[in-house]
Amino acid sequence: MNPERRQLLGWGAAAAAALAPGFRLIELAQARSPQEAASVLQRWGLLIDITKCVDCDVCVTACHEENGVTGQGRPATDAQWIRKVNLRDKRTGYAQTLPLMCQHCEHPPCVDVCPTGASFKRDDGIVLVDKHTCIGCRYCVLACPYGARSFVHEAVSGQKADVPRGKGTVESCTLCVHRVDRAETPACVEACNRDGGKAMAFGDLNDASAEIHRRLRSEPSSQVRADLALNTGVRYQGL
Repeated sequence: MNPERRQLLGWGAAAAAALAPGFRLIELAQARSPQEAASVLQRWGLLIDITKCVDCDVCVTACHEENGVTGQGRPATDAQWIRKVNLRDKRTGYAQTLPLMCQHCEHPPCVDVCPTGASFKRDDGIVLVDKHTCIGCRYCVLACPYGARSFVHEAVSGQKADVPRGKGTVESCTLCVHRVDRAETPACVEACNRDGGKAMAFGDLNDASAEIHRRLRSEPSSQVRADLALNTGVRYQGL
């Protein structure tokens, strides 16, 4: 083993040691529950109608609370799990606001550049980071065209058992995979439809009976950076 490889593995071991007990996210690639495996027949996705996206941040707050991103009485200042982005057309001055998170690409650049396989895509399309094998190299942060990944610089406390976080590792939106595997919707979607503008729909993009499938089939939608041909799992209407 060359010295560089040995050093990388050493960093990985240090990162793993910093994690609180919890599910190994790589295990979530294998099964939604002890009885049911993640299936290529499904592809989970989000549809966000930004014409209904009101001037609020309930989706951001719900995400951070659900995943334990806020902690010790202070906000997660650099976490990119989900954030509100302001867009303005320079020619007309028309302004829009949209939530931006990991787009759960069919062909994720973050997975392509990861040297340890810590970044991976489940069979059902959810892109995750296994914090136990992430060495904190941040190649995926650079590769993501959406700025959707962030690095944990400080020790974290008060972690939730099914959302492991750790200093020296990378994190991003997981589509609340722990909730999805319990047949629940992601926290941002639940909060938006309860307290926000009802702008978000979640479901199986391959299920013809699902609302998200029907709407994508009958109504126009857009991908952010469609020119990259990543076939994102998050689509927008009104963009």
